[in-house]
Amino acid sequence: MAPDPRIAICPGSYDPVTNGHLDIISRASVMFDELIIAVVNASVRKSKSVFTAEERIGFIERATAHLGNVRAVPFDKLVVDFAREQGAKAIVKGLRAISDFEYELEMNQLNRSLASDVESIYLMASPQYSFLSSSGVKEIATFGGDVSGLVPEEVARRLQEALGR
Repeated sequence: MAPDPRIAICPGSYDPVTNGHLDIISRASVMFDELIIAVVNASVRKSKSVFTAEERIGFIERATAHLGNVRAVPFDKLVVDFAREQGAKAIVKGLRAISDFEYELEMNQLNRSLASDVESIYLMASPQYSFLSSSGVKEIATFGGDVSGLVPEEVARRLQEALGR
């Protein structure tokens, strides 16, 4: 009898997906049989998205097409409920700095109180991405800065169209 597949989710708004996100996704993909990129459909904590959930999913799918065990899907419920629905036993998140750690520690404690059977796993950001955030990328793009080294080429182009001055 084959063991249950190791399934994890990697949740986020991905507005937009950055090279830092893709680094975490790529690294996590080798740890699990299936990695589901859970794209927040409507964020409670963040302001209006630049891109629709469908656009963000498309960016992720094209940027991860070379990873055979990764798929992106929208979600709009508690992350632990979504994880259970998908058969995932792990939530994978990237950590860049102490501020990320403080936020993620709080989320971990809340998630564990709701679903002790779903484990949280944290991957440290690679040094070249330790400063990179979607909000920072959007701010740079808004003021006409070059984001081509921070996001996939398609995303850089679309950000320029959506936000450029």
